[in-house]
Amino acid sequence: MSRVSIDLNADLGESYGAWTLGDDHAMLTVVSSANVACGFHAGDPTTLLRTCRAAADRAVRIGAQVGYHDLAGFGRRFLDVSPADLTADVIYQIGALDGLARASGSAVAYVKPHGALYNAIVHHRGQAKAVVDAVLAYDPTLPVLGLPGSVFLEEAERAGLRTVAEAFADRAYTPQGTLVSRSEPGAVLSDPDAVARRVLTMITDGTTLAVDGSRIDVAAESICLHGDSPGAVAMATAVSELLRSNGIAVTAFV
Repeated sequence: MSRVSIDLNADLGESYGAWTLGDDHAMLTVVSSANVACGFHAGDPTTLLRTCRAAADRAVRIGAQVGYHDLAGFGRRFLDVSPADLTADVIYQIGALDGLARASGSAVAYVKPHGALYNAIVHHRGQAKAVVDAVLAYDPTLPVLGLPGSVFLEEAERAGLRTVAEAFADRAYTPQGTLVSRSEPGAVLSDPDAVARRVLTMITDGTTLAVDGSRIDVAAESICLHGDSPGAVAMATAVSELLRSNGIAVTAFV
């Protein structure tokens, strides 16, 4: 086996006020990178500070999970934002989370778009470049996570940013290698053991099965586990344990 380590990341800090989503503290005992919300799609300042402190205590890397300004839609609705506005929005989000992370004894170590923005910039070059411009303006040493083959990673690489390709443990793939829309049945996988075996195949074989049964290539430095999925902690634990039992360490990519 050539691969000896992999990063596991999860979306965290997505609670808001009295509304709780996921078990951040439990997830932080499993993952090596935390994609922390920045207040635009989810997360209030107290939640985000608490999440950053917990991540720092466990030496888990903190990533700014930037998204559309869409609390009501949890950032899962496409917004036709102008490039200039989107660049400003992303700079604002990175800066806000970085401040909370630094107050926790850590710092933002990478950037990952969330939800509809993540999916839009697979093909939407204008918005992809706007996100890249924001990272360049804030800190050009920050890596960016994205889908392999996306115009976002293409624009980021062209701009000189470090690009980190990721795969999704619990999301179904189309034959084209994109994510199946959450509106479609079977888009989110829920069996911890099946997901763990799937991740192991992604890492050791570089492939996974698409929804039509075809086998597609996946190249990933990081594997995403959604912290808001039902049974997220059990799934993350199953993935981590199977990887370690096969000699694959869970370590941050940065």
